[in-house]
Amino acid sequence: MAVTLADVAARARVSAATVSRVLSGNYPVAESTRTRVLRAVDELEYVVNGPASALAAATSDLVGVLVNDIADPFFGIMAGAVQAEMGAPAGEPGRGAEKLAVICNTGGSPERELNYLTLLQRQRAAAVVLTGGAVEHPDHAAAVATKASRLAASGTRVVLCGRPPIADATTLTFDNRGGARRLTEHLLTLGHRRIGYVAGPAERTTTRHRLEGHRAALGAANVDQDMERLTVHGLYDRASGYDATLELLRRDRALTAIVAANDTIALGVCAALRDQGLRIPEDVSVAGFDDLPFSADAVPALTTMRLPLHEAGARAGRLALGREPQPPGGVAMVRAELMARASTAPPRG
Repeated sequence: MAVTLADVAARARVSAATVSRVLSGNYPVAESTRTRVLRAVDELEYVVNGPASALAAATSDLVGVLVNDIADPFFGIMAGAVQAEMGAPAGEPGRGAEKLAVICNTGGSPERELNYLTLLQRQRAAAVVLTGGAVEHPDHAAAVATKASRLAASGTRVVLCGRPPIADATTLTFDNRGGARRLTEHLLTLGHRRIGYVAGPAERTTTRHRLEGHRAALGAANVDQDMERLTVHGLYDRASGYDATLELLRRDRALTAIVAANDTIALGVCAALRDQGLRIPEDVSVAGFDDLPFSADAVPALTTMRLPLHEAGARAGRLALGREPQPPGGVAMVRAELMARASTAPPRG
């Protein structure tokens, strides 16, 4: 039996009119009430009965693209590439072939991510693309997996771009471990043995995988250094790179290289080193990850691992629309490529 508005109202302990106000978004409702109603909608898997849902299995022309921060080039590039795929494919008439891509900015909030997935299910989205690393918490992982299953069951394609695979989703996973390992191996080949690492937030899969790759390279080379002591976590932003570098120098002034978990962090690393009177790469080499557009224009140009973000986003868009065959097993690896530039060199002496 289909879930009704009255069922939601009873579960949330409010009137049917209040449920209607929350779902329409046109009337002010107390935040606690709104949260209770949306939770009931989610638990009961209620789908709004409107003109667009006359056919129970029909989907809309909406495609949701979830990003942590649209102002971050890492996410902006992928989101833009997904959106560019939403037009009519070559050789097809435009009318009816286009989709509307809606960018959902989560701000890194697990709760907001789940809320967007609920909203997209209620809107019968044709597809959902989730970009970037996932939050490593068992409850959140289970909740996302449940959402993905519900979306898939209702006819919505779910595509992950840069995340570990989950059931009921097609996945383009990034080679974060392998890329980070090759990046640190590059520094080791140059002769560096005292290497600091600026990591991202500890609860993110991207953070863990890149840090594991870095440490795997050090371990394989039998480098004798305290890996925990020479690792500082922060956000994926310039300010965190700056502050973490000062902390690394406080812990070990003899560092000859610093690896940043992404290029934006690396900019902060470079700024802190310059403010400390240290030259790049003569005194300290610096390396990043992602090869964001500014990396080649930094001074000196930044050594980094290139992820083909635009190509990955475009492919995610095609997969979301069913315009490209599924990869074997529903999972494809996006490889990273070393871009050795002027910010790294052999250590002095």
